[in-house]
Amino acid sequence: MLVDEGDNLNNEKQEEVSMKEKILETMQEIAADSDLTLMSHIDDDTVLLESGLDSLGFAILVASLEEKLGYDPFSMMDEPVYPRTLGEFVAVYERYAP
Repeated sequence: MLVDEGDNLNNEKQEEVSMKEKILETMQEIAADSDLTLMSHIDDDTVLLESGLDSLGFAILVASLEEKLGYDPFSMMDEPVYPRTLGEFVAVYERYAP
């Protein structure tokens, strides 16, 4: 069976969007529970600390994502990485996905 390279790229893009959506949904839940207001438009270039979540919110985000996804990529790293933007944050989760 031949595999079309475009199909692989589309599947990868769908997985990326799916992970990004999960992260954004979780951010919205945490903001609502913590009486915080997220920026109206958050994209890959949004600086995380300017998104509306504070440092505690991000700690809760990582813990919540671990519960939802079943893994914590930050505990799996050999060297710590501190993502600055949403795009970098999503990439960390995609890179370490089981």
